[in-house]
Amino acid sequence: MYNYIILTSTAITSCINFVLQYHNMNLTSRIDGLTLLGKALNSLPQEKKLLWFDKAGNENRWFTPESIEMAIKGIAKMLKKEALEEWVTPYSLKNKDKGIGVIMAGNIPLVGFHDLLSVLISGNIAKIKLSSQDKVLMPLVTEMLISIEPQFEHQIEYISKLENIDAVIATGSDNSARYFKQYFGKKPHIIRKNRTSCAVLTGKETNDEIVALGKDIFSYFGLGCRNVSKLYVPKGYDFAYFLDLMSEFEEIGNHSKWVNNYDYTKSIYLVNREPHLDTGFLLLRESKEMVSPLAVLYYEEYDNINSLFNLLADKKDKLQCIISNGDAIVSFLKFGEAQYPDVTDYADGVDTLKFLEQL
Repeated sequence: MYNYIILTSTAITSCINFVLQYHNMNLTSRIDGLTLLGKALNSLPQEKKLLWFDKAGNENRWFTPESIEMAIKGIAKMLKKEALEEWVTPYSLKNKDKGIGVIMAGNIPLVGFHDLLSVLISGNIAKIKLSSQDKVLMPLVTEMLISIEPQFEHQIEYISKLENIDAVIATGSDNSARYFKQYFGKKPHIIRKNRTSCAVLTGKETNDEIVALGKDIFSYFGLGCRNVSKLYVPKGYDFAYFLDLMSEFEEIGNHSKWVNNYDYTKSIYLVNREPHLDTGFLLLRESKEMVSPLAVLYYEEYDNINSLFNLLADKKDKLQCIISNGDAIVSFLKFGEAQYPDVTDYADGVDTLKFLEQL
């Protein structure tokens, strides 16, 4: 004997609304959990901070307490409830439970967090391949997230080999990008290459603006794609003022790995008699190249701002940020803002959420 349940149109509508509400609640709970993570990172107890600093610093000497703390603050800035809600509004984020391979870089602390955030908030599963340079911090952050919202546990998996995945988000060098393209080319993918950032000076900058620019140059020891490695300056620019203000960052010269790079490049410049400026911890050299060696800042003079626009437009595939005071530059960030991207700022300008939405 069979029992039949006949649903009225009202009952069917109620069921549909319940399902929709369930999905909305899932997204809401994800946003709530991530918001709580941001608050927890903002109020991380000093004892726990010191433990994180010690563990990560032992693995990678570039990861100083100052660098790690800056990275944590940058993540906490992203994880504001209003910002997350506004970020996801244009997208239809259903719980697809797709396995997304996330190959993370390790040039600066927690650099892959935005990719992880995108996968988690979209309701997919992050299969994370950590960089050998940053194996400590991301697991500590995700452990904290899971303790806040245990439902995230099924969305986070650390793997040594990318298998059984539906799509890939990979960040690396130009060389590794070619490998990623060859290996994962048949799957939906975002594959990022090397990028850098530049600053455009007009000669009208204030002391505070130049010091803020110093943060864009020296934060994370210049290892990030949002670090300024090239200056564009007006023809005949007097660097004495700039160099004097850079003395505020001379402490970086006490870091052994930084000073090793400084000494090495300086010796090459001296042997080859290449013209350069020297602060005692930073070298400035005129060059048309965009990516400078560590402890070196390239500069290039310009005659006409419109010609500079055209030049920068030609280099857009290599530029992550352009820093300026905004007097004449379009699509710029203000001095000192490079290392604190909003949640809507995508690496390489590729919309990660849209990519995940379309899977």
